[in-house]
Amino acid sequence: MQLTISQRFYFDAAHTLQREIETEGSRRIHGHTYHAEVSVTGPRDPVNGMVLDLGFLRQRLQSVREQLDHHLLDDVPKLGTPTLENLCSFIAEQLSDVHPPVSRVRVWRDAIGDACTLDIP
Repeated sequence: MQLTISQRFYFDAAHTLQREIETEGSRRIHGHTYHAEVSVTGPRDPVNGMVLDLGFLRQRLQSVREQLDHHLLDDVPKLGTPTLENLCSFIAEQLSDVHPPVSRVRVWRDAIGDACTLDIP
């Protein structure tokens, strides 16, 4: 039996983007409140009944949050262009040593309705 557990966090950050549409506003430094949800899928441990201790996952997510919260995303090492897609990949990479492995990362901005989901096979 495989179970999926999830934990959410948020961060506030600024960025710029070079786009073909809405170019003027995107080029200027602007900020958003981002929300992220990380899911881990695996079997239940027969001893403690957990897929993964959520306290451990919260600690790891806090470490990721500290790299993003109140930063200019353009300057975050290994992020690349600060798109929702790259944020999903960045978060997954920062958690690549979690076991069982991360199975999904979702990043969204409630205020404007944008979202991206990375499913990891």
